[in-house]
Amino acid sequence: MTIERKRVGTRMSQIVIHGDTVYLAGQVAEDDPGAPAADQMRNILARIDGLLAEAGSDKSKLLSATIWLADIRDYDAINEVWDAWVPEGCAPARACVEAKLAFTKYIVEVGIIAAR
Repeated sequence: MTIERKRVGTRMSQIVIHGDTVYLAGQVAEDDPGAPAADQMRNILARIDGLLAEAGSDKSKLLSATIWLADIRDYDAINEVWDAWVPEGCAPARACVEAKLAFTKYIVEVGIIAAR
């Protein structure tokens, strides 16, 4: 089976497709760093929508999600945005943890695995 990579950089690819499985790199709110967690989450989910579309998938095909929060106190705020974004009956397996992110301006990061 072949491996297809899109938006390939030196350190990582934004999209990797293996068979009918789509792996996205962890997404941060590049367009809105420093914003509150809910706003960063909205920005991230819009980016994920675009990447999934580019890979021939969409949010109804989510398999797994990992969410990293710089401060777990933002859990309720990001969940409100997440719950409105995920189609009913399509919730993926999910983990959400508090973690120190690479850059302090980002307080939310989301990694996604989806089917095509």
